[in-house]
Amino acid sequence: MEKPDKGLAPVLALRGVSKTFGAVRALHDVSLDLRPGEIHALAGENGAGKSTLIKTLAGVHHPDEGKILLSGEPVVFHGPADARDAGIAVIYQEPTLFPDLSIAENIFMGRQPRRSARRIDRRAVHRATADLMSRLGVALDPRRPARGLSIADQQIVEIAKALSFDARVLIMDEPTAALTGSETARLFSVVRTLRAEGAAVLFISHRLEEIFGLCSHVTTLRDGRHVASEPLDGLTEDDLVRRMVGRDLDDLYPKSEAEPGPTVLSVSRLTREGVFRDVSFEVRRGEIVALAGLVGAGRSEVAQAVFGVDRADAGEVKVDGRVLTAGSPTAAMDAGLALVPEDRRLRGLVMEMSIERNIGLTGLRDVRRRGLVSRALEHARAADWAVKLQLKYSRLADPVSVLSGGNQQKVVLAKWLATDPAVLIVDEPTRGIDVGTKAEVHRLLSSLAADGLAVLMVSSDLPEVLRMADRILVMHEGRLTAEIPRERATEETVMAAATGRAPDTDRTERTAAKEPTP
Repeated sequence: MEKPDKGLAPVLALRGVSKTFGAVRALHDVSLDLRPGEIHALAGENGAGKSTLIKTLAGVHHPDEGKILLSGEPVVFHGPADARDAGIAVIYQEPTLFPDLSIAENIFMGRQPRRSARRIDRRAVHRATADLMSRLGVALDPRRPARGLSIADQQIVEIAKALSFDARVLIMDEPTAALTGSETARLFSVVRTLRAEGAAVLFISHRLEEIFGLCSHVTTLRDGRHVASEPLDGLTEDDLVRRMVGRDLDDLYPKSEAEPGPTVLSVSRLTREGVFRDVSFEVRRGEIVALAGLVGAGRSEVAQAVFGVDRADAGEVKVDGRVLTAGSPTAAMDAGLALVPEDRRLRGLVMEMSIERNIGLTGLRDVRRRGLVSRALEHARAADWAVKLQLKYSRLADPVSVLSGGNQQKVVLAKWLATDPAVLIVDEPTRGIDVGTKAEVHRLLSSLAADGLAVLMVSSDLPEVLRMADRILVMHEGRLTAEIPRERATEETVMAAATGRAPDTDRTERTAAKEPTP
């Protein structure tokens, strides 16, 4: 990895910055240096102060104490426009483009070159946009409407917009949270291009492998305080986790040894044409079974078909020996299935509703009195689960949208655990949440399995799969290609099966044993 010249003066710096909101001190005496040609990571749990620091650099917040230095000179940003004019751009996780305008129009909105006082020079706009895309090494048509662009392409447009303002500092806030592996690789290539051109990049991610693979330096925050700013060279993931949360990496995966009981979930030859085919597996009480594979392998689609969200074309699902009605989530719930979906905001929660109402949605029949929902019972139910899952909130009556991503995930878990399920299906249970909350979710899943719950976990996080699962089912292009027990699972064996390079020896042997000899 190319390293920045430490002899270069910081293009942007914070010195002893503190920021307080009411009784909450979000930042306390924080310092940070961003140098040209450097990709600098900002690490910390949710609530560590990362968002406040970003908004301070972007001119949204003004520090109560300390100062911001631009090229060594103190500067005061009275708003985001001041920061933008100073060459500071923020790329957020969810870009906000005008969907009915073209890529070029989005980039140069309000700044289009004109042929005369009234006419926009569209050729110049398209030419300038094409130059920006060429500079980034990306092939996007300037005339293409923003509507329908992937999140990855929208982020490229936002980066191009920042370059059109001659941005010297680029702040990227969780840019890969919604991207596939190939989209992430392309984004990283663009970021490295910006670094080579001398830009200073501040990169925020909960994914440690991204921080170590992309960045040269890291600043760590904990509880609003500056813990360390240091080179990543020579630092381990365990070192970084210890700085972030005060405990070791092994504590992130507190897996208890399980004694699997009888089979509770049985999936037989489940098929959905064009998506997955001939998928068969079992999950027993007391074990965590991971469904692994690359993006597009069909893992989430299998989970949704098992729960009845999508109707399978063939095959059957049994819970405790009882065949479920295909395509019926109600039947699945009545049989004891629960599904925590991948997209908690879109499919797991009603963001405008309160925390307590979201938790109570799956158990309305239990909190009704004379046909009406009892607010007292609903509140008591939510308060009980808030304590059990160590939910961090102000009031249970607050909208669930005000919670951090990790606490929103806990609300989804509470909603389904309140149904007392026999099988819990969790799709990407720790995506987009900080390492501390991730450890809490892992501890909860391990505890639930130890109490006899059957857990089917869909995950793209390979360390999570290897450390939390008792068995790993690997999918490739819509088929199960391997079933690997915990003691034989390695990154190599899982990835080989996920890319179709490994024969399904375990499953082949079991099938051969069941087939009669001709």
